[in-house]
Amino acid sequence: MRDRAKKLSIWAGSLLGIGLTYALLCFLTGGPILPCPFHLITGLYCPGCGATRMCLALLRLDFSAALHANAVLCLLLPFVAVMGVQTAVRYLRTGERNLSPLQKKMLVAAIVLLVLFGLLRNIPAFSFLQPGK
Repeated sequence: MRDRAKKLSIWAGSLLGIGLTYALLCFLTGGPILPCPFHLITGLYCPGCGATRMCLALLRLDFSAALHANAVLCLLLPFVAVMGVQTAVRYLRTGERNLSPLQKKMLVAAIVLLVLFGLLRNIPAFSFLQPGK
């Protein structure tokens, strides 16, 4: 179990470090530094457009701006966090890294929701779903 805890700590620490480093760079430069390649090429908003602004708003505890930047990702974030914690605990206890059957169904539902969100936010009548500037 110690070996699994060490591996999990390294993985989680690396992910946190990368995220905080990117957030610091964004704060220093005044905004997101990596534009969405899908939006650059097509002019359309993908389901992830606005994710950086959402994360930066959450770091400032500005929930309204986070929802405006990417509502679906913002609302899915607690579920993803719970699923990540459950998976980490199961990995620590048993060494099993795969998602449970329920988690797999939830992941499929989240992907379907994100695809629908990506389609809707590009329809003029749903322009309110586009990422806030």
